[in-house]
Amino acid sequence: MSTLDLQEQEQIEALKGWWKENNKWVVGAILLASLGYAGMQYWKSHQAQQSGEAAKLYAEVEKQTMSNDPKRVNDAVAALVDKFGSSAYAPRAQLLAVQINAQVKDIARAQTQLRWVIEHANEAGLQDVARLKLASMLLDEKKYDEALKYLDAKHSESFAGLYADVKGDVLSAQGKIEEAKAAYSQALEKVEAKGTYRSLVQLKLDGLGGAK
Repeated sequence: MSTLDLQEQEQIEALKGWWKENNKWVVGAILLASLGYAGMQYWKSHQAQQSGEAAKLYAEVEKQTMSNDPKRVNDAVAALVDKFGSSAYAPRAQLLAVQINAQVKDIARAQTQLRWVIEHANEAGLQDVARLKLASMLLDEKKYDEALKYLDAKHSESFAGLYADVKGDVLSAQGKIEEAKAAYSQALEKVEAKGTYRSLVQLKLDGLGGAK
């Protein structure tokens, strides 16, 4: 493919800017869907007193999340994890806290919470979300090898496109152009046929010279 003209370069930069601002909402949308559905199933199947207490603490986490006060959110999460760390609510609470901590740039705490989810969650979908978010943070910190470790972990097929795209970003940042192109091409095979996100992946691939 010929060198991109100025207009195409501007499109790439604009879409990169859109992704930088909105990637947390893309992941967040997946996360909220997972939390909502799985939470409902868990509530239906566990009516014991202990699950009821855990549910109350989780409701408190959700309430504090609306306040956007990191301390109040983290305190509520800590109370839930301390008493009901093995419940299905604990990893969900941690992921909600991650969103708040990331917004206030408390990246170290957010990463600790993501690692907790990866190690303790009993649901693959929650682990998939945590690995993807953690890999994105590690990419920002230029910890490329560690980011790839999480991206290469086994994950659900529904996350394949997102994982491949972020992997392409990591490989591109490392200067591994051919490997990055392969990752972006894989992402294109997995994401929806239409939409801004697919356009972004395509432009990133074009920016590297197109498919292998």
